[in-house]
Amino acid sequence: MPRSARTPRTSRKKRSSLANRAVAASAALILGGGGLVAVNVYASAGEGRPSAAPPTRAQNVGRQMSTIDCPDAGIELREVPEQARGEVDRELAAMDTQITDAYRQFADRKEQISQDPGLAENAVLGPLRSKRTASLDRIAIAIGRVGERPTGIESLAGCSLRPDDNAPGNPGGTGGSGDSGSGDTGDGNDTGTGGNGNDGGQGGGNGGGNGGQAGNGPQASDFVDIQSVQPNVDRPRQRRGASRGTFTTDCGRNENGKFNPDNVIVAPGVSNGAHHMHDYIGNQANDAFATDDVLANGATTCRNQGDRSTYYWPVLRLQNGQDEADVDADGGGRDQNVGEIQTPSEVTLKFVGSPVGRVTAMPRFLRIITGDAKAFTNGDANANASWSCTGFEDRQLRDKYPICPDGSQVVRTFAFQSCWDGRNTDSANHRTHVAFARADGRCPKGFRAIPQLVQRIVYDVPPGPGFAVDSFPEQLHKPITDHGDFINVFDQRLMQKMVRCINDGRRCR
Repeated sequence: MPRSARTPRTSRKKRSSLANRAVAASAALILGGGGLVAVNVYASAGEGRPSAAPPTRAQNVGRQMSTIDCPDAGIELREVPEQARGEVDRELAAMDTQITDAYRQFADRKEQISQDPGLAENAVLGPLRSKRTASLDRIAIAIGRVGERPTGIESLAGCSLRPDDNAPGNPGGTGGSGDSGSGDTGDGNDTGTGGNGNDGGQGGGNGGGNGGQAGNGPQASDFVDIQSVQPNVDRPRQRRGASRGTFTTDCGRNENGKFNPDNVIVAPGVSNGAHHMHDYIGNQANDAFATDDVLANGATTCRNQGDRSTYYWPVLRLQNGQDEADVDADGGGRDQNVGEIQTPSEVTLKFVGSPVGRVTAMPRFLRIITGDAKAFTNGDANANASWSCTGFEDRQLRDKYPICPDGSQVVRTFAFQSCWDGRNTDSANHRTHVAFARADGRCPKGFRAIPQLVQRIVYDVPPGPGFAVDSFPEQLHKPITDHGDFINVFDQRLMQKMVRCINDGRRCR
């Protein structure tokens, strides 16, 4: 079974060397559930945005186009017949590769396109639209063979160029100027760990405003001084009958250096399906080819061997001009993810209860993705990761990286969905089988409360701008694209212990 492997090496921090991986000719995206496909093309606010159209010359005046913006077909395909799943999977993930390839072409010709916007349509957007149209047509045919062919799916083909409004040269951009600014902090999310970032940014930074990834982001304006942010965490009040206990599992910090650019949840069977590198702790068998049986028998870094779950997230890199071992590898330099991978100084995996009642056990092999790897272009409806600094964790950011004062470390927090539909371990878009609790702490109708995974990752990085998470190339390493993935592989005995501890109000390990 092919698997990415890295051999530990030592530099500023403990890291490891990545074996080069072959680029897959096609890719797969697991789509759970049966029945006919339901296509909701941005029908409701919060689920997407209007399908893109090519920009006009007038739209380009005074604005530097920064990336490619395409509708996310994977979110819009809610259900897929079982018999069509494999073919649909391959086409959906191939569309991610199409965007990655088109972004490379755009980046290579960015200056020419700024002078001649028509070149974007002829050389980048037109060919991309044709490829996407063909993939979407194949998806419709595959579904039509075993059910009702979906209509309107072709509207997902269009893509456009869009600016990064925070970039130098665009209205509102502040990066690279050396000046600092701040803005108001928004409200926290329902879990109390979100919070919108500041509109203002922190100047200075990398490359005279060109971004820490040689023009691929982030901008200095993607950072904000945490001390300028007002406290914004607002947790639901615990009611009588709340499950107040906690269960903590210790799975290390990825000291052994397991990385790969796969994502077995959204792109099973596809090497480099993520186009960015992931940190893995827990189950050591996780790669694109890992089945439930493989995970059930995999070794684990968790101290309690009853936890063979897999926990993974995009790596964080220093943007210091130093090459990592994956500089010429898929998911690394080939996908415009460069810089030294940082090993966390601390990782905490804590499962907590519901503020309004008891929790029930998670089903084994339940898959949860929190956050959205494409939130920069998709919008923030599914963004959920938050950023802060030690000593300031009552101040959380979603769309900015924090600048921490001396003696304080960077903190990433993921509060995963805490409600389950009671039936499915996955869903077509990997989201609808789980949900967040409402503002009052209750689960939506038809969902039941499960232990909520709260994941806290701490890094000792130099103060100031100069780090970023890995991302799809067109997402420009924006903090809002941060995300975490979890597959439950607790054995039944340990899961029942977790539930009892949480419901009984105890603190267990």
